[in-house]
Amino acid sequence: MSTTARLDKLLGGMGYGSRREIEHWAYAERITLDGEPITDSSQRLAITPDLQTRLMVDGIVLDPLPNMVIMLHKPLGTTCSHKESGPLIYDLLPTRWKRRDPQLSSIGRLDKETSGLLLLTDDGALLHKVISPKHHVPKRYLATLARPLRDDAAALFASGTLMLEGEDKPLLPAELEVLSPTTARVTLHEGRYHQVRRMFAAIGNHVDALHRESVGGLILPADLKAGEYRVLNADDIARIFANANAA
Repeated sequence: MSTTARLDKLLGGMGYGSRREIEHWAYAERITLDGEPITDSSQRLAITPDLQTRLMVDGIVLDPLPNMVIMLHKPLGTTCSHKESGPLIYDLLPTRWKRRDPQLSSIGRLDKETSGLLLLTDDGALLHKVISPKHHVPKRYLATLARPLRDDAAALFASGTLMLEGEDKPLLPAELEVLSPTTARVTLHEGRYHQVRRMFAAIGNHVDALHRESVGGLILPADLKAGEYRVLNADDIARIFANANAA
């Protein structure tokens, strides 16, 4: 993000409205900076961390600036898509955020029947850093299984030789912590399609319920209810990479 931006381009990219609409808002003194109206929508503003609280539209502080990161507690039954039918994760966010440019996108995906921690961002560089195989950002899941676990399940997951159906490259070693005969925590260091479900299928079991608890060192807070979200700060984002390269 550049160090300065035109007011109309900044607000337009954040989904507030078209440049023409923002021009009218400025003329009507609906936009203020430090309490003073900005009447010229072409005015350039310094993009500083405190701009979000200093710049207001109709007396309301600005949405998170570009390069924001959101932690969402994804509920069951929602899809990580902008276009598919049915309930979407983006329906849980402010409508204006759907118009942001760059687009707000999920960092990886959780399938419709998986709940838990999901990150979203409009920062393409950060998105690729989190999902890049080079960084091995670990992701931890709680799985409820249809049948009791095999005695050798943890050893198979950790072996680095487990193969998924239809693939010819073995999985990276993964940690499996047995909590009960039919519940386990799984920590992955890669992100293949439906990986946790397919790993259990490979050892003759079936996942009845799946919940993601953490990404890197960032843990889903107990007080963040399903369907709720939180804007992350710099310290939160740093925690994502706290356990990276641990594979």
